[in-house]
Amino acid sequence: MRAELIDGKAIAAAVRGDVARDVDALRERGVVPGLAVVLVGDDIASATYVGAKEKASREAGMAGGTIRLPADATQADLLALVEQLNGDVSVHGILVQMPLPKHIDPDTVIRHIRPDKDVDGFHPENVGKLLIGHTDGFVSCTPAGVVEMLLRSGVDTRGAEVVVVGRSNIVGKPMAALLVQARAGGDATVTICHSRTKDLASHTRRADILIVAAGRAEMITGDMIKPGAVVIDVGMNSVPDATRARGRRLCGDVHFASAVEVASRITPVPGGVGPMTIAMLLRNTVRAAERTLNAR
Repeated sequence: MRAELIDGKAIAAAVRGDVARDVDALRERGVVPGLAVVLVGDDIASATYVGAKEKASREAGMAGGTIRLPADATQADLLALVEQLNGDVSVHGILVQMPLPKHIDPDTVIRHIRPDKDVDGFHPENVGKLLIGHTDGFVSCTPAGVVEMLLRSGVDTRGAEVVVVGRSNIVGKPMAALLVQARAGGDATVTICHSRTKDLASHTRRADILIVAAGRAEMITGDMIKPGAVVIDVGMNSVPDATRARGRRLCGDVHFASAVEVASRITPVPGGVGPMTIAMLLRNTVRAAERTLNAR
C-alpha cells in the first residue's frame, strides 16, 4: 500500500477562492478587508514568509501590506506601531511576524494586539475561547488549516485516535484543543506527545491520525506509524543534501519515504500544511472584517 497524497496547495487554493468571493461581497457593502503584517529585522526566512502572505492577500483583493522596522527597533517602537494599527479602522487584521529580535518580548507584543484583530490567534483571549469551545475567537492558522485539510479530504475525526507530536503554543496545544472539541473536525480522542514522552513509538503506532509538529527533521519513521493511518506533517526543516545544487533540501518531521509505504494518506513537505496556514490567515482576516459590519 502506498499512501495517497493530501494536496495542501490544491485545498489552500480552494479556500483562497472562497476568501476572494467573500472579499468581493464585503467590498460591495463598503468594506475592504485590511491585513497589516509587521516585520522587524531582516531575517531571510521571515521575509520570505511575509512576502508570501502579502502576495496572497493582494491576490484575494485585500488591502494593507507589510510594515518593516529595522532590527534595532525598540520594543517601545513596536508597541507604538501596534497601538496605531489597533486604532486604524482600515486595518482588520494585525500579524507581527515571529521570531522577533531577542531584545523584544513576543508575549508582550502579542498581548498588545487587540483580540478582535489578532488574526494569528495567539492572544490569550483567543486561546482561552478555543479551549472552552467558543467559536467567536480566532484560531491559530496552522492548526485551523490542518482541520480544514482533514475535512476537505473526507477524513472522519469523530472518535478517531489522534496523536499530536509537539506541544508548542502555536501548533501542538491548539491542535489538540481543536480536535477534542465536539464540533465538525473534532470529537477525537487526543494524545499529546513531546520530548519527555516515554516510548514515543508506542503512542504513534496507536494513532488513526498522526500529526507531527515537533521541529525535528524526519523523526517519525514508517515503523512508528499504524498501517493505514492518516499522517499530517507540519514540520519544515532544511537539512544537508550533497545531491542538491545548493547542498540542502527541505523535509518534514516525518521520514516521507518510509511513511508513504505505511500510511493511507500523507501530506508532502513542501506543498502540504504550509499553504493552508496562509489560506487560514486570509480567512481569519475576512472574519474580522465581517465583524465590523455586524457591529454597525
